[in-house]
Parts: sequence; structure tokens; C-alpha cells
Amino acid sequence: MKFHYVASNQQGTIQEGNEEAAGTAELLALLASRGLKPVSVKQLHGAGAMSYGKKVRGRTITINDKIFLTKYLSIMLKVGIDLFQAINILLADFEKSTLRALLAEIKDNLERGQPFYATFERYPQYFSKVFVNLVKSGETSGNLDEVFTDLTVSLEKEKELHGKIRSALVYPAMLFAMSVGILIFLTTFALPKLANVFSGGGFDPPAFSRVVFAVGLFVNQYIWIILSVSIAAIVAIWIFSKSLTGKLFIQNAMLRLPIVKKIIYSLAIRRFATTLASLLQAGVPIIEALRITAETVGHPKVRGSLLRIANEGVSKGLTLGDAFRKETIFPFVVTNLVAISEKAGHLDEILETLGRFYDTEVEASIKNSVAFLEPVMLLFIGAVIGTIALAIIVPVYQLVGQL
Repeated sequence: MKFHYVASNQQGTIQEGNEEAAGTAELLALLASRGLKPVSVKQLHGAGAMSYGKKVRGRTITINDKIFLTKYLSIMLKVGIDLFQAINILLADFEKSTLRALLAEIKDNLERGQPFYATFERYPQYFSKVFVNLVKSGETSGNLDEVFTDLTVSLEKEKELHGKIRSALVYPAMLFAMSVGILIFLTTFALPKLANVFSGGGFDPPAFSRVVFAVGLFVNQYIWIILSVSIAAIVAIWIFSKSLTGKLFIQNAMLRLPIVKKIIYSLAIRRFATTLASLLQAGVPIIEALRITAETVGHPKVRGSLLRIANEGVSKGLTLGDAFRKETIFPFVVTNLVAISEKAGHLDEILETLGRFYDTEVEASIKNSVAFLEPVMLLFIGAVIGTIALAIIVPVYQLVGQL
């Protein structure tokens, strides 16, 4: 891509020219290596001529989009570009319409005198309260570059964790799909033909085999109705899961599963530690930070405890350590570390360490769960195939015995 830049050198002299670069970040690094401070950057012959769009609503902003946005803003603010110029540069560089629409809206709001964080606040489905409050604190304190660096690291860790969870579930998902495929094949093709062979030969198989054959004949006869109902049920469940009631129902159901609830709990403690650490480092007051953190943990009991610590503990004059000691949901080691680090004055550092520790805990819990799930699914597949095999073998032996 080709860019036109205007920059000042160390003596304050303005220079401008055209330069080839893979993207804005590479161009900024190139200008910095020459001792130039960018004033404006504009892409030529391409995405820069595209319209910016007006609204983000109805579109999707992924975690990758947020990582790119925070990373680019962090780079540009660190090399001395002001926020308004940085938005203009990104508008010329990003090709995805969703991000261009968001950046155009940010630019319009800045021109109207609105704060930077206000645009993110309008889209809670994409940007969490933590994201918004960190940006707000960075804007107030003047260290937006550091805030965006921290947000980039946090988002990359979240993406990495999601990737690990998805990778761990690939093999169980394949096993489940294979078991369903085998079951459909046997009940729709193999069993009906065998049932017809026995019934056509005038042989009456045992009751166990007749039940299995009847299931196969039923599935074979109504396979399209069964598939249609199954697809409709899956779609209905998916739609229900997107509603507030559905999310609460699924969350409560997950918390009753012995293995899954341990993972959800470890994730909640991890989110508590990393989120509270980020908010405190950004200068958010402790009570507000606790309330914001409570909304992000994804565990009703941990959420309730954090709200009580904020509203009934710290706000009433208790120390953070004493307020935590009243809540039994947190592990004993977490409570003690919070109390000790509060007195020592480095609570955010200890919380960061706790967050890293629970990263490994979550990963270990996922691996253990998958290690348990795989043999269970294999046993299920074996039981299905074994049942069908017995239903076939037993009458064959009886038929041979009568000859």
C-alpha cells in the first residue's frame, strides 16, 4: 500500500512525501526510524477513498477487531500522534466496514466535544464495562497509550483462552458427531434390512432383538420428520440461549454439572483477579472497580460476594481484607493474599499474579474434563454398537441352533 505522510523532524521542520508500506504500523515504525514525528498519514489509491459509513449497529465487532483497534491506537499514541489524528489514520488504513463505521462515529463524537469513551459506551454488546471504564480512566489521566497496551494484552489472553477451550473440545465434538452418524446409519439402513430378513424367513427373534429392530424400522420410516424436528429444536434452543432468560437458565444448568461448574468457578476467580487488577492500575476507585468487576465474572455467587464487599464492606469503612474474609465463596489463599497485599500496597500486582495462576488452573481443568469426557463418549459408542450387534447375533445363533 502507498501512503502520503506529513511529518516533522527533530528540528521541527515539516516534511512530506509518499512511502510504500504494508500498513500504518509499518509506516509509523519506518518514520520513527528516520527520526520523524508523524503529523498526518493518508493512504493513496485504495481504502482511503472508501466511505466511512455512519452506524455500527447490526454489524459484528469481533475480538480480533478489538485487538487490532487497541494495538494500533497504542502504537500511534506512543509515537506522539494525538487522538484525533490517530482516528484519521486508522480510517484510512482499516478496510473492514464495521471498524470504519465505529471510527467514523468516534470522529464525529470527538468533533462535537464528546469524550472518547462515550462511543464505546453506546455498544455494550461489543465493549464491556471494563473496556469502557479503562478507556475513560486513561482519557482522564492522560495515559491512553498505556491503557490500550494493557487492553491489547488482556484481549489477546482472552482470545488465547477461548482458542484453548475450542481446541480441547474439537476431539469430543468429532466423537459425538461420529457416534450420531453411526447411530443414524445403523438404525436407518442396517437394522431395517436385517429385520426384514428375519421376518421374511418366518423366524421370530427374541424380545430384545424385536425391540431394537422396531426402533430401527421406526427411525427409518420417520427419518425426515425426526431430522426436521431435531433441527427445529436446535434452532429454538439457540434462539432461547440468546435471550436473557435463556442465558440465566443455561448458566444455572451449567453450575449444576460437577465438572463444568469447577471450570466456571475457576474462570470467575480469574476474571475477578485480572479485571480488578486492570481497573486499579488505571486508577479506578476501589468501590467502583469492585462493582464493575462483579458484572464481568459470570458467576452469580462470586458476583453477589463482590457487590457485598463493595456496598456493605468497603463503603462502610471496612478494609478490603476484612470485607473479603466475610465471604466464603473465595478460596482461603485468595482472601489472605488480598489482605496482605492491601497492607503492603501492591494489590494490583498480587491480583495479576493470581490471574496468571488461575489461567493455568482453568487450562488444567479443561484438560482433565476432556480426558474424562473422551472415554465416556467412547463407551457410549461401544454400548450402542454392542447393543445392535447383540440384537443381530443372538437371533442368528438361535436360528443356526434350530437347523
